[in-house]
Amino acid sequence: MNRWTRTALGAALSLAALSSSFAQPQPTLAKMAQTGVIHLSYRDSSVPFSYLNDAKPIGFSIEICDRIVEMLKAKVKRPDLKIERQPVTSQNRIPLVMNGTVDLECGSTTNNVARREQVEFAVNYFYTGTRMMVKKTSGITTLADLKGKKLATTSGTTNVQVLRKYLKDNNQETEMLLAKDHADGALLAEGGRADAYAMDDILLYGLVANAKNPAEWTIVGEALQVEPYAIMLRKNDPEFKKEVDAALVSLMKSGEFEKLYDKWFLQPIPPRNVPLNVPMSAELKKNLKEFSDRPAAPAAP
Repeated sequence: MNRWTRTALGAALSLAALSSSFAQPQPTLAKMAQTGVIHLSYRDSSVPFSYLNDAKPIGFSIEICDRIVEMLKAKVKRPDLKIERQPVTSQNRIPLVMNGTVDLECGSTTNNVARREQVEFAVNYFYTGTRMMVKKTSGITTLADLKGKKLATTSGTTNVQVLRKYLKDNNQETEMLLAKDHADGALLAEGGRADAYAMDDILLYGLVANAKNPAEWTIVGEALQVEPYAIMLRKNDPEFKKEVDAALVSLMKSGEFEKLYDKWFLQPIPPRNVPLNVPMSAELKKNLKEFSDRPAAPAAP
């Protein structure tokens, strides 16, 4: 083997080793133990799961993630484990989990088959379906009433695909407007630029409760495809998922999860201190016993 061959081979081996290091990022638990930091994401308008109040992230998902972190402190032997929070949107939440910027995505994300090709999900902790918020005076009660009208929803969500499929299957001409986030989508409806705003029904309850005039609004339509919410984490990190699931199951078994549910869905919440009055669904009650991370069933073609 001549010098040039040895040099080329050495360079190739070094490049392969470097590529391998990028392909296999440091396990999350080891990273937490080393750095003393865990990165949690939040949304700015996913009421009551994850939203800003006086510039501070609060909500059901935020509190669940914070309690998971408390349990992880013992696992990584870092009682001083620090939380660093990262804002995310519907569009960038998955890439930021994939590249390791976010360790736990604490928002309102549907656990489905397509997303599981890119990320992993913890045990499901909520179930919801696509419905609409409309003004009570609009006369709109179903998606069929939107023929020839404008329907807003949020870009980067599963609701976009569900709604497009409905419109295609029913050969319905309805213009769809894509908002950058949930608050923007609600504003399209409030300002009259859209006749309805469609989103996960639980998020609609939160938006209506915090609208300028909640009495103007109602939530209508049969729920399209009930789907589970779950916390996102990076794929191919089974030990981290195991510990996150164990912490979440512990919350469910202890009754702490139900206390948090009562706090955020049945009691008055900021900023207007009004209750959403959304009782726990049959699907969620079932999962408090099954602890399933099963994704939403793929939409029928």
